[in-house]
Amino acid sequence: MPKRVALSLAGLSVGGLAAAWAVRGHDHHESRRAWDALAAGAMRPAALFRPDMVAGLPEPARRYFTFAIAPGTPLSTVVELDMVGEIGLGDKERPNYRPMVAREILAPPHGFVWMPRIGSGLGRISGSDACIGDQAWTRFWLLNTVPVARTKATPDLVRSARARAVAEALWAPASLLPANGVTWEPVDGNRARAVFRHEGESFALEFTVAESGRPLSVAMRRWTNANPERVFRYQPFGATVEETGTFAGYTIPTRIDGGNGFGTDAYFPFFRARVTEARFR
Repeated sequence: MPKRVALSLAGLSVGGLAAAWAVRGHDHHESRRAWDALAAGAMRPAALFRPDMVAGLPEPARRYFTFAIAPGTPLSTVVELDMVGEIGLGDKERPNYRPMVAREILAPPHGFVWMPRIGSGLGRISGSDACIGDQAWTRFWLLNTVPVARTKATPDLVRSARARAVAEALWAPASLLPANGVTWEPVDGNRARAVFRHEGESFALEFTVAESGRPLSVAMRRWTNANPERVFRYQPFGATVEETGTFAGYTIPTRIDGGNGFGTDAYFPFFRARVTEARFR
């Protein structure tokens, strides 16, 4: 990797470097603007959590909410997260895990901005994944200079990114309440399904919880091209919850493993994260 990086940098002219830095600066500005827009959309909580708010939900959902939200907690639906962990840049056979440090703002189902630093030294990658409104992107740069991924918003990418915002809703438990338009359906004694309707589409997220209400896993059918053919289609996606922690009255996953092919032999947990801080807005 260092030799390849050196050759890439050496091949850039001064003008090319200036142009690359200008584009990188634009990407960073757009990420910050999206972050600020999601933060600005956070309404001051008008209600405090009461267990009777979820009394009529399927039993697994009721247990989940009484585990995840302490009575009297302001019902905030936007959260800012600090996390560390590792990202698999390869596949199941060759995962190529790299260390990761990231910040994220999440407002299910309206969007997210995830801003990581991946790897170290001459192999360091940074940038953002984001979804807000009808825009979504993946933009990553090597050493803030060489673009390694820079996608444009397409209907397929937006649909896939919106599903991610829903899949991460465990980090913003109040966003899952019926008062926010979420419909809950029973599955069995330990599973229930939360259905979000957003921008004319439905996104169904299945929860598995313990007797205590502690979340054990989430799963969904996500529109994605994470397959050998690179064709967008619905595929299993999900995560297991390895640890939880409490922040400002919310008990959320603090260590998760997640990825594509969840629940199948093809499962590849490319995302292994540990939340170190959560700030609810």
